[in-house]
Amino acid sequence: MSKSVQPPVSTAIIVQDGRVLMARRREREGRLLWAFPGGGIEAGESPEEAAVREVSEEVGLEVAAVQVLGDRVHPQSGVHMTYVACSVVSGEAAVVDEDELAEVLWLEHGQIPEYVPWGLFDKVQAYLDEQLAA
Repeated sequence: MSKSVQPPVSTAIIVQDGRVLMARRREREGRLLWAFPGGGIEAGESPEEAAVREVSEEVGLEVAAVQVLGDRVHPQSGVHMTYVACSVVSGEAAVVDEDELAEVLWLEHGQIPEYVPWGLFDKVQAYLDEQLAA
């Protein structure tokens, strides 16, 4: 039982102008290279608060949490994840946390499988199908 327990993670699903924001991590997390911005939920923080804070710290966007889409234990990493839909309040997405991230991209609906070939969490996919297919 020496496996360290990772804190739960909150992930921001940010849609703007018909595209969703994804970030390329500097270090692979198992098979994960491209991911939605996010990070560990700190003590006393809600998943929504963590998502908003992490987006600011990682990619320099000010966002507002819209709704929690769902949560699960991630099949690739084994980490408990909460997925929070966010809207952009202000700013331009850029790599702010250079230790964590290498690149950010706004992806169109049809591009997502190129970056996440094993597919997204069904609740996130359903939300993006609805948001991006329009």
